[in-house]
Amino acid sequence: MNDEVLTIENKVANSGLLTINLEELYDTAERVVLDIEPWLFRGLILKEKEFREYVKLHNWAMYKDKIVIFTCSADAIVPTWAYMLLSVSVQNVAKRYFFGSIEHANMLLFHEAISKIDLDAYTEARVIVKGCSNIPVPVSAYVEITAKLLPLAKSIMYGEACSNVPIFKKK
Repeated sequence: MNDEVLTIENKVANSGLLTINLEELYDTAERVVLDIEPWLFRGLILKEKEFREYVKLHNWAMYKDKIVIFTCSADAIVPTWAYMLLSVSVQNVAKRYFFGSIEHANMLLFHEAISKIDLDAYTEARVIVKGCSNIPVPVSAYVEITAKLLPLAKSIMYGEACSNVPIFKKK
């Protein structure tokens, strides 16, 4: 019988690669769209008095700790002050609030999260930006993290340690 001990080396763990998983930056708070189209006269016109009444009577408590996105699905001209009024009403209840779409709100949330990353650890490092995720990471987040890593990293890759796509390598 052979007394040799078989040692398995984890080459990925020993490679010195640093992984950035953008999925970990995702704010898991529920997203809720507040479409003001039903608050418009005939779905087309915002009448200030009636709109203010809708805002006053609306159940704002339902947005507690949620990310609220204001929008109007009707092809109507909505004055800017209307969204400002919604902001005032939801500010003490919602976790965050935005104008636009869920996709736009996610882009802004990722931008904010990426701006808070301490990038010092990535100086002269070999970095992999994890590619597959279970949540929708916007392409803009990958572009932004690449831009922030370019002046620092020795190399940038996309994907997983076992199968990655080279993106950048310092000369």
